Amino acid sequence: MLFLAGFSIETSAQTPAYTIEQGVALAEQQNPEIVIARKRIEAARGGFIEARSGYLPSVLSTGLIDQREHQAQSRLRDDDYNASVRALENVYTGGAVSSQVAIAALNIDKQNCEFQETANRVAMDVRIAFYDLLLNRAKVRVREDSVRVLEEELKSQNERLRAGIVGTLNIRRAEVALANERPELINAQTQLKNSYLRLGELFGIDFRSDPETSRFEVTGQLQYQARHPDLNEALARADLERPLIKARQRDIEIEDRQYVVDQSELRPHVEVFSGYEVYNERDPDVGREFNHGYIVGVSATWHLFDGFATKGRMQATRARREAALAALDAARRSVASEVRSAFLDLQQADRVLESETKNVQTADESLEIAKTNLGAGLGTQLDILQAAADVTRTRTTRLSAIYLHNVALARLARACARQPEALDFNPKIATRSDKERKETRAADVARPPAKLSQR
Repeated sequence: MLFLAGFSIETSAQTPAYTIEQGVALAEQQNPEIVIARKRIEAARGGFIEARSGYLPSVLSTGLIDQREHQAQSRLRDDDYNASVRALENVYTGGAVSSQVAIAALNIDKQNCEFQETANRVAMDVRIAFYDLLLNRAKVRVREDSVRVLEEELKSQNERLRAGIVGTLNIRRAEVALANERPELINAQTQLKNSYLRLGELFGIDFRSDPETSRFEVTGQLQYQARHPDLNEALARADLERPLIKARQRDIEIEDRQYVVDQSELRPHVEVFSGYEVYNERDPDVGREFNHGYIVGVSATWHLFDGFATKGRMQATRARREAALAALDAARRSVASEVRSAFLDLQQADRVLESETKNVQTADESLEIAKTNLGAGLGTQLDILQAAADVTRTRTTRLSAIYLHNVALARLARACARQPEALDFNPKIATRSDKERKETRAADVARPPAKLSQR
């Protein structure tokens, strides 16, 4: 398959590993919702071929044979038969054919918009699931390091107890701290497994045959993406480019064309035909029994009264158009709300990240001070345990803020129908140099100190 060309996949015996962009490309090929959306486009194209047939001549063959029984003696022949092949061409349909073709073309455009909307949503879901997996994987590392540090602390306190330096209270505190941290590690591991399941579902991977086996791995780390889009520009682009809004606009145009199709029933329909016919003559006095020859003619139909059926169809079409207008307004409000909500999350994440970046440094310094005080006899073991827990908590909160920021960017990209890296569409906002942005990018450095004696 084409999407495998750019993937860093080893041999078939090894587990494939995907970056976030490779994961999005894989979902575009295999995600069930995207596959269904593609089939709907194919169905719409079939509808266009059907509608376009109104412009082309149609060939129709008919035949009849019967034998008649007479109540009294008759000179007419008992057998009656005829067969013909005719080519028919529409001359005037009251605008029905042209409107049906326009509706079919609009429906293709609408299905393409629906496909793009689905693809954008799936891409957003993949990015969010990817960030969620990276977050949970980082949390597992944080919890594993924290458990290891507390295990070393418990071992150190046991050694000091045997040396008669500390009492049993220190042992119990270390045991409680370790016992409190282990459930957090178990929870982080479970959340990581759920993240793999969610991402695999978006990839279209079936876990039913062997749910315990990992079918793929992800590469990369949870990093801060420094994007600073402008709200007004994002709102304008979302209203202009969002496929959902375009699809609702196509619904209105389709109903306008459908109204013309409904009105065409009140107008005459004219068609010409020509062909060849074989028939018999029942009356011997008129001529021979077997006859054949070419035929040509004009056929016209005009509904003078149809029991108000056309009036009912036109009323229904007007109601659907009004509903389509309401749906367009609702879609525009929904899209604007998505953009504003994503910006609120961006602002929240940036504030939390700025606060927690400083807080991580403060927590590290507090842990160092607690260790110094304990060495000088001015502190207790409880101070160190609390300071170590603060380090873990602040680094985990910082990771969550990076996750929230990246998720908000993914949601904003979907709302504006753009890629996340293309959100800086207003060059006036980009006041910092590329070098400064790289220097401020936050990598995954959220690990606690390897030992309580170290930063």
